[in-house]
Amino acid sequence: MGLADWFGLDGKRALVTGASRGLGREMALALAEAGADVIITGRTQSTLDAAAAEIRARGRQAWTVKAEMAVPEECQSAFERILAETGPVDILINNVGNREVNVPIEAETLETWREMIDLNLTSCFLGTRIIGTAMLARGQGGRIINIASISALIANRDIGGRHYETGKAAVLHFTRCAAADWAPHGITVNAICPGLFMTDANRAWNETAPEVIETFVRNVPMGRPGNPPEIGPLAVYLASPAAAYVTGAAYVIDGGYTLW
Repeated sequence: MGLADWFGLDGKRALVTGASRGLGREMALALAEAGADVIITGRTQSTLDAAAAEIRARGRQAWTVKAEMAVPEECQSAFERILAETGPVDILINNVGNREVNVPIEAETLETWREMIDLNLTSCFLGTRIIGTAMLARGQGGRIINIASISALIANRDIGGRHYETGKAAVLHFTRCAAADWAPHGITVNAICPGLFMTDANRAWNETAPEVIETFVRNVPMGRPGNPPEIGPLAVYLASPAAAYVTGAAYVIDGGYTLW
């Protein structure tokens, strides 16, 4: 194969959760650029439609599924509906997750804890189980990419909502477990651990708590946050034939933040 073939995704169908905006959108667009048709999920139909239009502008098919992935029953139904309505999925990116509640441990309620763990961890489990089971039955291998975080590796400074670090650490080890179980079947399972990227959500956070972002950036050896499009090529690599011998790995993309 030529180099372009190693990284090409022609004829593949990808599913990216939480892809109507942010890093999910950037990864969905990158997969489309590489040749994949893409299914995206999100909470808001208008942003889903806008992202789907961008995928189609790249000459690929796009499907949208509006779902609240923090609700396990709705999350499970969404994955099952995708398989029933769009057919086999070759590439799954479990991207959904967020630190939506910024409270100290002593102030976090059990209800909030469970909801945030469902958003950050249970959604990843359900996607992996449902889509991965279909990959096993199909017998043609597949690619699963779980979006963890550098928060899986560290406790962030001066930030509450420790459900996020906990959930993402669990995502990282679940990735390793699934990779070990499914490697004999040609299904690779890997994780991406992003640092600070200036998504719309983080830009809004910067408006309300600029000192948090400023402190974070001061501790990035590269001296800047990530630009959202920079995550796309890494997702393409892990989804492509070039990464056929890579499984159970965690790729940190953080400008060096976790080096110190």
